[in-house]
Amino acid sequence: MAEYRLATPLREEDVRKLNIEDVVYVSGVIYTARDMAHKRLIELAERGQKPPLEMDGSVIYHAGPVARKLDGEWEIVSAGPTTSSRMNRATPLLLKYYPVRMIVGKGGMSREVAEALKERGAVYCHYTGGAAVLAAKCVKRVARVEWLDLGMPEALWVLEVENFGPLIVTMDSRGNSLYEKLELEVRNRLRRLLKW
Repeated sequence: MAEYRLATPLREEDVRKLNIEDVVYVSGVIYTARDMAHKRLIELAERGQKPPLEMDGSVIYHAGPVARKLDGEWEIVSAGPTTSSRMNRATPLLLKYYPVRMIVGKGGMSREVAEALKERGAVYCHYTGGAAVLAAKCVKRVARVEWLDLGMPEALWVLEVENFGPLIVTMDSRGNSLYEKLELEVRNRLRRLLKW
């Protein structure tokens, strides 16, 4: 297990060095995206249109932040991760169309996503659920928000962050999954216990 501090946009060669169980802190710009934003990003790509964001080397954070406006500026109050498995169907297509390098969320994703991460040269990182206020403290500024017509949690929030983390690499760019590794260990231990 190693610790890394990375800055966006992420370079493929840096992301490919990451292994499951590594700890990562990200600084720079990240984007929040949930179900509806994923759907819209894919629709744009399939129509040959560009999104309002630079996707090369991007970090997508599965979160629906709570924000408020103070003196005309947005402030993130809470930014906890949402369950990533909701985006299992959309993520392989998202990674096919866009050079995203990191996805952050909670709960893990499917084997199909693991294969798409491997092909793209990207990773999936786990952020602790229940730490929404801690995540918000890493947000230095809301650079802008796109697609508010989808609603506050579903909009694309462009966030400038500093030392966003700790993030645990749970799916790396070689197809390894910490979730699958732990599931196998649990099964093996259970098998040994049942024989005892």
